[in-house]
Amino acid sequence: MNIKSIGLDSAKTIFHLVGLNEHGKQVLKKKLRRSQLLAYFANLPPCTVAIEGCASAHHWKRELVKLGHRVKLLPAQHVKAHVRGNKNDYNDALALAEASRVPEMREVTCKSIDQQSIQALHRLRASALGDRTALSNQLRGLLAEFGIIFSRGINHIKGGLSGVLEDTGNDLTHTLRAALALKHAQFVQLDDLITELDQLIDEASEAHHEIALLKSAPGYGRILSSAYYSVIGDGKAFAKGRDASASVGIVPRQHSTGGKTVLLGISKRGDNYLRKMLINGARSVVNHAHKKDDALSVWVTQLVARRGKNKATVALANKLARIGWAIITSGKPYEENYAV
Repeated sequence: MNIKSIGLDSAKTIFHLVGLNEHGKQVLKKKLRRSQLLAYFANLPPCTVAIEGCASAHHWKRELVKLGHRVKLLPAQHVKAHVRGNKNDYNDALALAEASRVPEMREVTCKSIDQQSIQALHRLRASALGDRTALSNQLRGLLAEFGIIFSRGINHIKGGLSGVLEDTGNDLTHTLRAALALKHAQFVQLDDLITELDQLIDEASEAHHEIALLKSAPGYGRILSSAYYSVIGDGKAFAKGRDASASVGIVPRQHSTGGKTVLLGISKRGDNYLRKMLINGARSVVNHAHKKDDALSVWVTQLVARRGKNKATVALANKLARIGWAIITSGKPYEENYAV
């Protein structure tokens, strides 16, 4: 049985395998439990293993590479075109095996354990931020029903809620005041959790000089720098900075035909969280660009005058993504007058 490529349909417990020979003919069809998978591949001669780039795919690639196999993580949307017949696990595995034989098929870059760890910290932080914002909005709405108005913003609730609970002159009943006190304690707990997660992100970032270099660029704070590294890594997966920005979805979406090029809004592909962080960082630079006279700030100021602040912010986010790639791949900090 001369197996050249294997499609591995991963799952929580049961894995389905379909193997093809050098002529593309199916020579293997097998079902394995999670505990059997690595032992089975350890006894196979080295071959190409295709896995859909989904949950736990990076873990399995790292493990299978240790066993000497060539592993490809394939985007699900590109594999779907190779699925034939009804939707089942074996057909999915066959589609993966066939897609892996296409020379132009793009691959998902495998993340290191450190990258995944930092990314997980960011996901936990984003979740805590969302919970705190939702709780803040809920408290503001409930108190408004009793004529107690808070301005928008976390700090107004954080600083003023305890005073409202202590004020006996308002219309809050004893039971409602007790319930709001519990919610206030939850708010403080979420605020402390976010602070602790920020510290953990800083600790994880200290081991990577790439993150320290990124902090030298405009718009790159500690949160954006670590988030950028967790997604882009060492940057070797991209040939140029535009490829890195395209992977985040902040380049124009193309819809061209008949030799006529049509560019639309940004594609919004890739990691939504990193794209949001880049745009937030760019917005900070845009807001202060008129106070500076370096080349980037002058370019931003002129762009704001021509196209408006929002379009200038997205254009700068695109540029920041490219700058980040250049910093990581060159190993040099940002130079304000490099072009000059």
